[in-house]
Amino acid sequence: MLSPLTVLQTEPRPAAVIHITVPREKIQEVMGAAIQEAVAAAGAQGIGPAGPVFAHHFDMTPGIFNFEVGVPVSGPVAATGRVKQSQLPGGKVARTIYTGPYEGLGDAWGDFIDMIEAAGHTRAPNLWECYLTDPTTTPNPADYQTELNHPNL
Repeated sequence: MLSPLTVLQTEPRPAAVIHITVPREKIQEVMGAAIQEAVAAAGAQGIGPAGPVFAHHFDMTPGIFNFEVGVPVSGPVAATGRVKQSQLPGGKVARTIYTGPYEGLGDAWGDFIDMIEAAGHTRAPNLWECYLTDPTTTPNPADYQTELNHPNL
């Protein structure tokens, strides 16, 4: 289920991230560990997390995921291991909230893109999703909430 489309202006948000480029089918093998590593680094440095975990995709090349996973932070990130400083971009963004299991995110993005185009907006090549629900404290995947963000040109 998707909430209504909203368009808003966002500010850049500094983040502790790990950059990943993998075949689409490998995403579940690498994403969890990368998120844990970024969260741990931000926590160890006393700068986060300062918001929900996210995945920022730079483009949507078929079959390949080129993205960063990370968390917003409240100060500069000292690079450690694979973790480095980055940011979620600012600017005009189309947004919705998807409620449901992570397995439904592909279809949710398709529906969201349809909403954006039907409203007459032009999409940038990047996009990001923020995981608003912690699966360790919310046992039912039908209750997960994911914020979908797509910059507009």
